[in-house]
Amino acid sequence: MTQRSGSADLPLHGGRVPRWLGDRMTRLGAVICEAVVQDYGRDELLRRLAHPFWFQSFGAVMGMDWHSSGITTSVIGALKRGLQPLSKELGLHVCGGRGRHSRATPGELVAIGERVGFDGAALSRASRLVAKVDSAAVQDGFQLYLHGFIVADDGKWVVVQQGMKDATATARRYHWLSEGLGSFVEAPHAAIDGPAQGRIVNLTDRRAAPSRRAQLDLLATLGPDGIVRELAALDPQREAPANSDQPLLPHLVMPRHHDVRSGDVVLRRLHGTLAAAADRAPSDFADLLLVPGVGARAVKSLAMVAEVVHGAPCRFTDPARFSLAHGGKDGHPFPVPIKVYDETIRVLRTAVAKAKLGETEELGAIRRLDAEARRLERQATGPSVTELIAEERRQSHLYGGRTVFGEAVAPRLRNAPPPGMDRVSSKPQPDRPSTTRSAGSR
Repeated sequence: MTQRSGSADLPLHGGRVPRWLGDRMTRLGAVICEAVVQDYGRDELLRRLAHPFWFQSFGAVMGMDWHSSGITTSVIGALKRGLQPLSKELGLHVCGGRGRHSRATPGELVAIGERVGFDGAALSRASRLVAKVDSAAVQDGFQLYLHGFIVADDGKWVVVQQGMKDATATARRYHWLSEGLGSFVEAPHAAIDGPAQGRIVNLTDRRAAPSRRAQLDLLATLGPDGIVRELAALDPQREAPANSDQPLLPHLVMPRHHDVRSGDVVLRRLHGTLAAAADRAPSDFADLLLVPGVGARAVKSLAMVAEVVHGAPCRFTDPARFSLAHGGKDGHPFPVPIKVYDETIRVLRTAVAKAKLGETEELGAIRRLDAEARRLERQATGPSVTELIAEERRQSHLYGGRTVFGEAVAPRLRNAPPPGMDRVSSKPQPDRPSTTRSAGSR
């Protein structure tokens, strides 16, 4: 049984993920998935991947542009690379991808099915049906260009696919979950993510059942020529009833602005996370605090990763908050702190590895970090989002900050000469490129 689980509308962004970030996304994405499976099981990981808010937060905590369409491509790619070596251990396989990779999905499913024992041909058919539903049965103006199919050894699966609309420079992500789907053609979605487009043709709506039956009857009794004649007799003023018993699906709409603003973040949750990092660190993360230069900062990032692992769906209504863990490749909200990012991966990998051997204390410490954040957010106070971002940018060079534009540099001293002027000779010198400019300044 399968259902569509939700959707997301996202600004359409181009560009590529640089190697230095893509490699880290692969490692962090894989170890987060391991941690979720370790604590909650494989089925729960599939449910989370099918939830558009969690998926967006997952991509944001890995350093991708927090609001853009690129999160979908980069997360599917990172999981395909990161989970492949773990496929026997976790029983999970990632197929498809963007463009030509999406078209290879049916063949990949058949090959994996022959290897592990599920019906690859049936899942190949499911893959094609899911793509057809979101491109033909739901005609919302978005042309599919990405299809990711994550399948478990027991045949359960989740599909994350994305379409684009050039006219509005937006993308829409569709999420499907095999758990609970009763039909591919009637209310199958778990979620669709994207901006409202007004009335659209949606033959998967429960109200469209008479239309689907009528189309089959017309084709059987009239043939193509008869259908053309019947079109002239249709009443264009007739509308479907307003009420519907189709349940509301999670629908995420991301803003067009690239910078993280105060309204994009639930401040009490952020303050709870920061307070938990300070409260739990001395007892649970003493060794991490000893890491020169990045110890305390790494605990803050780890607290946000802990929420991605342990948080309930209602916790992910503000995906921008998770970009405050490891920044973004374009410098929003701040450059990616490479030293902090690597420490997050190291701590989480060590905790997961020990848990597999029965030593659960370190993974338990990460769980306590999340629980403490939720407890403290009721009364915790702290800096504003603007102040926090400004401080991160000021400190970025200390954490190995990096963007697609280059490495972060230390802020100029108050009495330093203007850029391009040598302190001694005062002769014009070539500008040193800034690494914290906005994407619009490229």
